[in-house]
Amino acid sequence: MEFINYNRLLANKYKRRNFLLGAGFLTGLTITSQWHPVLADPRFSAYPFSLGVASGDPLPDSVVIWTRLAPNPLIGGGMPVKNVPVRWQVALDEKMRRVVRRGVAMATPELGHSVHVDVRGLDPERWYWYRFQVGREFSPIGRTRTAPALYTLPQKLNFAFVSCQDWQNGFYTAFRHLAEENLDLVVHLGDYIYEYGPRQGAPRQHNGPEIITLDDYRNRHALYKTDPNLQAAHAACPWIFTWDDHEVDNNYANLIPEDDQTLSDFTQRRINAYQAYYEHMPLRRSSLPNGLDMLLYRRFTFGNLAEFNVLDTRQYRTNQPCDDGLKPRCADALDDKGTMTGSEQEQWLLTGLDQSRSRWNIIAQQTMFAQYNFNTNPSPGVFNMDQWDGYVAQRNRLLNFLNDRRVSNPVVITGDIHSSWVHDLKLDFDNPNSATIGTEFVGTSISSDFPVQFIAPVQASLPNNPHTKFFDGAFRGYVRCQLTPTLWQTDYRIVSSILDLNASVRTLASFVVQNGQPGALVN
Repeated sequence: MEFINYNRLLANKYKRRNFLLGAGFLTGLTITSQWHPVLADPRFSAYPFSLGVASGDPLPDSVVIWTRLAPNPLIGGGMPVKNVPVRWQVALDEKMRRVVRRGVAMATPELGHSVHVDVRGLDPERWYWYRFQVGREFSPIGRTRTAPALYTLPQKLNFAFVSCQDWQNGFYTAFRHLAEENLDLVVHLGDYIYEYGPRQGAPRQHNGPEIITLDDYRNRHALYKTDPNLQAAHAACPWIFTWDDHEVDNNYANLIPEDDQTLSDFTQRRINAYQAYYEHMPLRRSSLPNGLDMLLYRRFTFGNLAEFNVLDTRQYRTNQPCDDGLKPRCADALDDKGTMTGSEQEQWLLTGLDQSRSRWNIIAQQTMFAQYNFNTNPSPGVFNMDQWDGYVAQRNRLLNFLNDRRVSNPVVITGDIHSSWVHDLKLDFDNPNSATIGTEFVGTSISSDFPVQFIAPVQASLPNNPHTKFFDGAFRGYVRCQLTPTLWQTDYRIVSSILDLNASVRTLASFVVQNGQPGALVN
C-alpha cells in the first residue's frame, strides 16, 4: 500500500483492492479490523501531527517512517472512526525538493490512526528526509539514515543509547542535547513510558491514574510524545527500540505481574500495552502484536563494523527468583531452567553471534548483565534478582559461548538502573584473575530517579567488585558511542539538572575498548 502513487490512487477512486488494503485487510494483520469509510477530505479541530514524526529499524535499503494522527492527543487522539489516507514523501534534501520515494498509507482506527511505512529501495549508508501530509496539513520534516551495505567496512559509526524517561521526575533536556549530536542512530533500551498514576509534588504530572486499558496506554504514550525535545531527538536520526518493564507494569515477568492482578486481568493489560507500544514506535509489521505476543527481538547489521542483537528480556522470562528484590541468592537463582530470554530467543542470539562477520558485536538489552555484589562486606553476597544476577545459569552459558566461540569484541549495552556503570565481563566474576571476555556499558536515565541515599552504599561496595571500572548515580543523561574498526569510545554525557529546561551538557567520563582487547580503559 505504501508504494501506490497517490494521484493514481485518487484517479481510481479507491478501487476495491486498494480500499480493502486501507481498511486493514492486510496479510498478517492480527489486530481485528473492521470496515470503515474513508475520510477523503479530512479537516481537523487542531494540528493532526501533534506527536511529531520518527523513523527506525534501519536496513541497508529500507527504513520505517512513523507518525500518528492525533489532533487531541491526550483524549484518545480526537480522530473520527474512519480510515484516513496519509501521503508520505522521502527526499534527498531537507527542503523536500528531490523526492525519491512517495506513496500513501492508510491510518486506521484499529491502530490508533498510526502510520508505519516501510520505505524500500533506498541506497545504503545515506541520509534521507521525510514528511507526511493529510488534507492540507504537513508534518514536521524528519531526517533518517540507512545502514551501510552488507560486507562493507564503514570507518565510523556514531550512536547513542538511552533509557528510562519518567515524565514526572524531570524534563527531557537531555534529548535536546542528544538531537544536536552528530549521530547516525539512537538505541532505546526501555522504559519509554511509565505506567504509574500522578505523583504529588512532581515537576510535571501524568495524565490520569495508573494505566490499564488500551485508551490509557495510548494517552500515556501520547503524553510522552508531546515533549518537544523528545520529538526533536526522534526527528534527528533513526532509532532502534526495545522495551523493559514500565511499558507494561513494573518488574513484570512474562505473564506474572508485580502485584496481585489476576491472570486474566494482567493478560488483557499486556495485550493493551503491547498494542499501544507498537502504535507509537517506528516498527516493522513483523513486530505487529499477535494477541498477547509481540516479536521485538531482532538484529541490525552495519556492514562488517557492528551488529546489534536487540533483546527482549521481559516477555519470555521466568519469574524473578528468591521472591525478587535485593538479597542473597537462593537456589532458584542458579537454576538451569531460569531464563531472561526464553530458549528460542537464547538460541537465536547464540546463532547470530556465532555467524556474525562484524568487528563489534553488541548485545542491546535491559537489566545489568555483569555480576554485582551490593553488600559492603564481601560475604554474604547481596544481588538484584531482577537483573542477570537472578539468572546465573543462562548468563554463564552466554559468557562461556562468547569465550569458546571467540566472538569478536562483544559489548553489552544496558539501561534500567538509572545510573552509569562500566564493567569488564569476566568468565568467572568471583575470580578477579579470570579471563575478561567482553565489556558492559550501563547508561543512566534520561530523567528517572536514582535515589541519593543509595549512592554512598554502592560506592562502599565497589571494592567487592573489582571488575567494575566506573559508577555514578548522581547524574542523568545519555551515552554516546563512536565506533571505528580499531576502537570503541564511550562518552557518558550528563545534564546539569533535569529540573532546568536550559540545563547544560558535558562529558562526565570517557572509556575506550580496543579491537581484540576486551575490557574498558579510561580515555
